Amino acid sequence: MSKLKLVVVLFFLFVLSSIVSASVLLDRVVAVVNNEVITWSELYRAMEADASPQLKEMKDEDRRKIFKESEGEFLETLINQRLQIQEAKNQGIWAYEDEIKTTIENIKKKYSMTDAKFNESLEKEGFTPDEYRDRLRDEIIISKITGHLIRNKIVVTDEDIEKYTKENNVMPKSSESYRISQIFFKKPSTELEEKEVEEKASLVLNKIKNNENFSDLANSYSEDPSSAAGGDMGFIRKDHMTKEFVDVLQGMRQGETSKPFWTEKGLHIIKLDEKTEPKKMSETKEEVRENLKNKIFMERYNIWIKSLREKSFIEIRH
Repeated sequence: MSKLKLVVVLFFLFVLSSIVSASVLLDRVVAVVNNEVITWSELYRAMEADASPQLKEMKDEDRRKIFKESEGEFLETLINQRLQIQEAKNQGIWAYEDEIKTTIENIKKKYSMTDAKFNESLEKEGFTPDEYRDRLRDEIIISKITGHLIRNKIVVTDEDIEKYTKENNVMPKSSESYRISQIFFKKPSTELEEKEVEEKASLVLNKIKNNENFSDLANSYSEDPSSAAGGDMGFIRKDHMTKEFVDVLQGMRQGETSKPFWTEKGLHIIKLDEKTEPKKMSETKEEVRENLKNKIFMERYNIWIKSLREKSFIEIRH
């Protein structure tokens, strides 16, 4: 190799090394999990992704302050996720592209979303398509490994249900369910702003009365994540609703739209899309079975996570 070529190669390696070093400094390592690292940007991105709509609307400075308070809890969650994915890889468990694609298609089908609406929803939630696919991949892998090692091995018999309900004084509950769509306006901080929100809601209600499409209006005006699905919130049990929602729904018929009403979260306009009657005893029994399965799953899951942590190298850097 000529001296000139050698100088060029050495210069290139020096520049590359400087860039890498700068990147490490800018994006510090916050934890080491076996042979992998978790960086500050990964941690911050996870907190951003899971933030509530109200939190996302805050100024960067205020949001970062709240994130700082939750940093430790989020980091522990990321460490546990990384451990599960590592264990899945060790056992040859992976998420394939066709599984990710099928999951995305099912989501779009469930909420009647076009590709454009789906991408718009991702953008609203702060995801790029690639970031969302990576998140789905991790979720599928964790679902597979926990299903393989824990959930699929849980069996709850009728005797288990009877014993559990007696010992815990739990009786199967049944409740009607409502499928509703909503247009939601966040609660402002001043009375003057509340008046402005009420005027905006009144304008939207007039559009509905003039036969404009509820889903389109929800997509345009609603400040709830369900806006991307035309305001569709799916089926919600009556005993899982706030009193304000129950009171409004009591006098509504299927297809009707409510007047705007306030809750502690904000101003709502809801549409009753469908109502189901209370479940039969056999159905509520299966609900208890599922609840008991979930209880057992969480107990075994926590034991499993503890064992993964005990046999792993974990270093948290402050």
